[in-house]
Amino acid sequence: MTQTSIDWKSLEEQYYVACFGRAPVTIVRGDGTKVWDDEGREYLDFAAGIAVNALGHANPDIADAVAAQARTLVHTSNLFYTTPQLELARTLIDNSCLDRIFYVNSGGEATETAVKSARKYGRLNLDGAYEVVTTYRGFHGRSLAMTAATGTPAYQEPFQPMPQGFAHVEYNDLAALESAVSEKTCAVMIELIQAEGGVYVADPEYAAGIRSLCDERGILMILDEVQTGIGRLGTFYGYEQFGIEPDIIALAKGLGGGFPIGAALFKENCAVLRPGDHGSTFSGNPLVCAAAKVVTEKVLEPAFLDSVNSKGDALRQALEGFRSTGKVVDVRGMGLLLGFQLDSVDTADALIAGARDGGLLIIKVSADTVRMVPPLTVSESEIDAAAGIIRNVLLGL
Repeated sequence: MTQTSIDWKSLEEQYYVACFGRAPVTIVRGDGTKVWDDEGREYLDFAAGIAVNALGHANPDIADAVAAQARTLVHTSNLFYTTPQLELARTLIDNSCLDRIFYVNSGGEATETAVKSARKYGRLNLDGAYEVVTTYRGFHGRSLAMTAATGTPAYQEPFQPMPQGFAHVEYNDLAALESAVSEKTCAVMIELIQAEGGVYVADPEYAAGIRSLCDERGILMILDEVQTGIGRLGTFYGYEQFGIEPDIIALAKGLGGGFPIGAALFKENCAVLRPGDHGSTFSGNPLVCAAAKVVTEKVLEPAFLDSVNSKGDALRQALEGFRSTGKVVDVRGMGLLLGFQLDSVDTADALIAGARDGGLLIIKVSADTVRMVPPLTVSESEIDAAAGIIRNVLLGL
């Protein structure tokens, strides 16, 4: 049986739990910004594994590092020291305003670690305060606790009752946040860009106001940088764009360039976890750290971050140009994390399908908003090609 004769969709329906609404594409190979399906069709991938493939598909430096590491040492657990983990920790901490690190396997685990730490901090320093204030439209992960932290009722409804300890307020509304903070509050957790909620950007005054509020009340500021960290916004960490210093940040997605790794980074005063408080069997193993080392070293090159900014400007300019079609009503985001809102749900759905037929993979983040998160290595010519496909589809609707 040849690969192209297999009905992959039927196999999924036979074997999988039906959690994903997949596009009708079976990807079998990738190279840079391009992928190919099992019928040999080529696509530009502007989804990038949901902002994960920071250096593109099949990056040769990542492949070489992982191959060499796989032949040397893959896993030991965190009961022993390993050099790739320690080397990566030094890079992440020395290039941040934070002091300590805890490795995890995913973004949801990173935010879970941040919240557990904030709760212990509250117990030690805030008379047992345990509540974390988050925002509506936010997204912090799929565990039960992080579903409760996520301010989207549709995600919570099937799993009620939710774990307690979270309060939700409107995004970019400092007064609402101030009103929600009480003697029970140990931390505020926000995204600087609500990537899953529709690509909404925090106002600089809002971010600065949260920092001031947390300082005044003696509580922690947690930034969910799962999608905004590691070069995505044009700086190594997203918080650098806003002129603030968080107490804790959560990282994942682009950090491993496709390999499952995340981390929570802490200021010294809130690095309160001790032996027995938390743990992870697979986190920070030598294999994923070898991949992440390649990603971080590349992204930290000044010319690389300059290129992210210039390509982000080019992509934004192209998206802004789509307003003339009458179908695009807003463009939001920063760097190479951009979204554009269509005039209707039907337009957004038709654009996704039409772009795919034209050789471009893009994804929605809300009913009427499309997110653009290509690899950070995308070329300007690929941006032009993607823009051409989108324009052609919009003009035909």
